[in-house]
Order: sequence, then structure tokens, then C-alpha cells
Amino acid sequence: MPDLVLREDTDHVARLVLNSPANYNALSLEMIDALSESFRAIEEDDNIRAVILTATGKAFSAGHDLRQMQEARHDEDAGRRAYERLFGRCSGMMQMLPALPQPVIAEVQGIATAAGCQLVASCDLAVAAEDVRFGVNGVNIGLFCSTPMVALTRVVPPKAAFEMLTTGEFILADRACELGLVNRVVPADQLTATTMEMARLIASKLPAAIRMGKRAFHEQLRLGLAAAYEGAGSTMCENMMLPDTNEGINAFLEKRKPDWN
Repeated sequence: MPDLVLREDTDHVARLVLNSPANYNALSLEMIDALSESFRAIEEDDNIRAVILTATGKAFSAGHDLRQMQEARHDEDAGRRAYERLFGRCSGMMQMLPALPQPVIAEVQGIATAAGCQLVASCDLAVAAEDVRFGVNGVNIGLFCSTPMVALTRVVPPKAAFEMLTTGEFILADRACELGLVNRVVPADQLTATTMEMARLIASKLPAAIRMGKRAFHEQLRLGLAAAYEGAGSTMCENMMLPDTNEGINAFLEKRKPDWN
């Protein structure tokens, strides 16, 4: 069996590739575990400053592996335990994305449906090819996409998300961009280059500032206004005390490039 997730490092950018095109990169237990392992390795890699998450084949990801899910339903009690394990591991893996110190960019081709759409929504940024379709269409087979809903409603306006969840209809990349699910839509032949350009731009910034900033960004989203400002102010103070930030400000004032360690 080939590796379910491939890793390609270029300079300070790690490119993770879902590599199960035969089943449209379905999020089987094995794929979820492979992604989790990859995220853990990247979390500990100080050389990596940005991450691209993409896939081989015709789909970014078609969501959970329905065949695997049906095979688990041989007994009511055992089936429920199997589903709890699957959705628990998947939810844990999705939560690793915002928790990673490095920004993660989804590079999306083909389709991203159900948990595949959830995976895109869980990334910090997303670039999609013009012909990509997004959906949380489990309702079409009688399964409301409740766990994908959690990530989706944190990036898409509630009424738009509810329409997607209850109608099961796809939206195209341009509409996904309007709603905030993706940042940019580009021709398919420019997808990889555009995503890598964004990743390299992020990787060129002071790594400590990006790591602090990403952590603060996700933390303040969970807080009320006053608490968010308090936490963000603390992060600003911590950031200002970094020697490399001092060098960056001096370089700006002296009209030169910063000499960061």
C-alpha cells in the first residue's frame, strides 16, 4: 500500500499530499491517522514555516469512507463504538490544524465534500482552482453533516452554511470565495504556483511573530471583546520584546532589509 500522505519539503514550506486517489482521498481511519502523524511531525519541525495541504487525483477529498463506515455496522453496539472512534479521531485531527504553529494553506482541486469540505474549512487559508465544487451534502444520503458543520460555520455565514447543509447542493469556487471558505480562486494550471507563492511569502516573515500571531488569532476568536483585546495586547508585548522584532523595526526606520537570526 502506498503512503497515504506524502510530504515534500521545499525551503521552509512543507507540502502534504493526500495520496489515495482510488477512493477520492476519503478520510478513512487510516488516512486520518496518517494526517495526524504528519501534523505531529511538522509541529516539532522548526525548519518549517508554512504548510500546504493538497491531494492527488480528481478530488481533494470526498469526505469519510462510506464503505468503511458501512462495514462497521455489523452490530449496533459495536457499530456505535466504531463510529464514536472514527468521528472522535477525525475531530481531533481537524483541531490539530488551527493548533499547528505554522499557517496551513489548503490547495484544492476537483471536489471537497462533507469531511473533505471540513478539512478545507479547518485550514488557515485556502486556494482553489476555478472548477472546484464544495459541498456538505451528506443530507442527500440521510446523514446530516454535523461534524463538518462545526468547521464550516466558523468560516461561512450561518445562513449560507445552513443552506449548504440542508439542501445538499454544491457551491462553486467563486461562491466559496464570496462566503469566505477560500481566499483565492485561480485557473487550474496556476493552482500550485499560486499556493506556493503564498506559502513562500508567509515563510519569509519572522517565524516567531507568525507563530505567536497564529496562536493569538485562534485564541481571540473564542473570547469576548474585552478578553480578546487583553490577550492580544499580551501577545503584542511578548512580540515586541523579541530581539528580531527590534531588528525589524530598526531596519524599517533605517530603510534597509532586516538581518534576522
